[in-house]
Amino acid sequence: MKLLLDTHVVLWWLNASPELSTGLRDLLRTEPEVYISAATPWEIAIKHSLGKLDGTGNLAERARDLQFTPLPITAAHGVRAGRLPSHHRDPFDRILVAQAQMEDLTLVTRDKSIPQYDVQVMAA
Repeated sequence: MKLLLDTHVVLWWLNASPELSTGLRDLLRTEPEVYISAATPWEIAIKHSLGKLDGTGNLAERARDLQFTPLPITAAHGVRAGRLPSHHRDPFDRILVAQAQMEDLTLVTRDKSIPQYDVQVMAA
């Protein structure tokens, strides 16, 4: 199974949060195809600079350096994200949906708006 992690899932992973179930934590440790979008460290850096995230200032770097496979954002992803229905206004979530659609990935998230899109979702 090819997985793309939503930003909150990455933050839970980094912080060893109990929000991340043991089953999902084990899956992420063993699944060979787990991806992290370039949007994730970007979103973390912005939220941290705005004071919306607690913790040290290196969260974005830690997300960037995880063992998961990095997924760049392409112009095609941007076009797809811009053309998605307006179920969700968050541009970071929209790019994740577009990437999941175009790269045939399952998006791991708890976001209730994401399943409204034509995208494979795994509940986090």
